[in-house]
Amino acid sequence: MLTPESISSDSLTEEQWQIVHAVAQTLASEQLEIEKKINKKSDGIVTELKKTLTYLYQIKNERDGKQKYLHYLKTLVNHGEEVGHSGQTPHYYRTIERTCNKYLYHKINNSQTMLQILGWASRLVNYYKASPVEEITVTEIPEPLSQRQAEIAKVLESHKFEIDQILDAKVLGIKGNRVTYEILETVKLTEREPKKAGSLLEGQTTKVKIVAIKDDGSIKSVKCVD
Repeated sequence: MLTPESISSDSLTEEQWQIVHAVAQTLASEQLEIEKKINKKSDGIVTELKKTLTYLYQIKNERDGKQKYLHYLKTLVNHGEEVGHSGQTPHYYRTIERTCNKYLYHKINNSQTMLQILGWASRLVNYYKASPVEEITVTEIPEPLSQRQAEIAKVLESHKFEIDQILDAKVLGIKGNRVTYEILETVKLTEREPKKAGSLLEGQTTKVKIVAIKDDGSIKSVKCVD
């Protein structure tokens, strides 16, 4: 079986080391809560994590290794009661999956780096179990973006929007005088168009003018100008 000692850490950046500690702290905290519940010491989370790392090691050179590993964790969660060795095993799987999605999904794209991070985190869990929580300082890692948020962020990176700017917009829906537009195949806005709604058709492309912009630079409101 793959062991954390066989995983190199030479290429980890400072930010990635922060993720290592964040993962280890989270798993340690969860393990302590489980120990209180079952009233005995346990290394169950680390044991199950190491088992999953054996699979990650096998696919670490594959282009979609990250996605395969996260899908594997989800499968373990869905079938935890069937493959688990104790009543706590499904909880271990859920904790591992939730922690990986929180700290690795958006931050780490390389499955080899993911393997390094999780390998070192598994080595540090017992350290954090023995350390008071208030002594642990880890830079907060933001929650991963949803697919929708990621699409919008990509649009913001490549486009600078301005008041009175004219854009093409697809009409997605019309309800009364409310029209839902899709701009750049990503941004969806529903606007009141009392003068234009009656002349628009769902599916058509029309021209809209930006009338308001949010603080983050994204489009807040538009009006049809066709």
